[in-house]
Amino acid sequence: MSLAILITFLLGIGNFALHKAVMESGHPLLGRMPWFYHALGGNFSLVVEFLMLLAALLFVAQDYFGAAVAYVVYSMLNSFSAWLILTGRV
Repeated sequence: MSLAILITFLLGIGNFALHKAVMESGHPLLGRMPWFYHALGGNFSLVVEFLMLLAALLFVAQDYFGAAVAYVVYSMLNSFSAWLILTGRV
């Protein structure tokens, strides 16, 4: 069980790093985001990212294996979309 928590936590660190990199990239797509994306000085999305990680960790700590799988899938999709944005393919 502690391995699932560790993996979820490490994926969360990676998601935060990718999220921050995308936010600092200055990509034109970021200008088209809704108003709430820019709330709290652009940090609202980081708060949402934190809440998703917290929820995943709490579920994994309660032996809900599906949350770990869901967070891995989310991290893979997040990594792919960050790669598309940071490499200029979108």
